[in-house]
Amino acid sequence: MASGDAQAAAALVRRYQARVFGLARAIVREPGLAEEVAQEAFVRAWRHAAAYDSRRGAVSTWLLAITRNLAIDALRLRREEPVDPQVLLTRLLAVEPADEAAQAAQGEEFVRQALRGLPLEQARAIALAVFYGMSGRKIAEIEGIPLGTAKTRLRRGMARLRDQLEVSDG
Repeated sequence: MASGDAQAAAALVRRYQARVFGLARAIVREPGLAEEVAQEAFVRAWRHAAAYDSRRGAVSTWLLAITRNLAIDALRLRREEPVDPQVLLTRLLAVEPADEAAQAAQGEEFVRQALRGLPLEQARAIALAVFYGMSGRKIAEIEGIPLGTAKTRLRRGMARLRDQLEVSDG
């Protein structure tokens, strides 16, 4: 790919597209923005292929580090959209729905809120493990941290989630 071989670039994209998009989506939480981040990651990999040094790590580690950095940059640039106060008030005062689908949606929102209450690195580790089925080793590779640190983030994050989500039986 460093020599401009388009077939090598296509092979790289085919091999890593799911992982790159999955990481981008885990970080930015929006499919459209994640697609943009993933595309830019591959463009940067193409442009800087000559700078890749196999002695410093695997291609996947290099590519996922590019993706992670771009996703974090995208989050920094994103601005929250203002919400009409009347719409917000209506949502806050809405009567709780009775059907199962709506209750399931409320449960999902409760879990999302609990994740938002965690430190970012713990929430990200849990999201990568639960939603993307990544192992502690894979999380460590993506985050660029030691395996023990990844496992600690998962363990502490899960303990905090248990505390937040604990439901009394009485």
